[in-house]
Amino acid sequence: MIAMLDGFAEYGYWGLLIASFLAATVLPFSSEVVFAALVASGMDIWQCIFYATIGNAAGGATCYYLGRLGNVKWLEKWLKIKPEKLEKTIQWLHGKGAVMGFFGFLPVVGDAMLVALGFMRANSTVVMITMTIGKFLRYLLIGFGVEGILSWL
Repeated sequence: MIAMLDGFAEYGYWGLLIASFLAATVLPFSSEVVFAALVASGMDIWQCIFYATIGNAAGGATCYYLGRLGNVKWLEKWLKIKPEKLEKTIQWLHGKGAVMGFFGFLPVVGDAMLVALGFMRANSTVVMITMTIGKFLRYLLIGFGVEGILSWL
């Protein structure tokens, strides 16, 4: 796993974009490691935040639109989301609205939440905007957190 993460870091910003995209799907993958490695290596923090946010938002949009297809069997087969988990997430999201896309950055539940919002046909514009804001803020905090830690060393 570490070798694969190093491989993404070798490609700089584009590697970060791909790693962030993959991490935003239901693959068990951490873009934060690649992100932190690039920031620690001296790459521009704002470009890292930009590329990570774009990649992660594109991955989140993929989850949303796969959910929007509405095929529970596909979701279970390809995304490993059990129908019970989808139904439970839909019940929890019911009445909360598309702004819940903001929480798409959360590990584990964020992907399921975006799939469920797509399945529910939540307003795609609102989901995409709030999701992107949430993902941007996460990378902003991680980036400046890494810089803060590095300044102590």
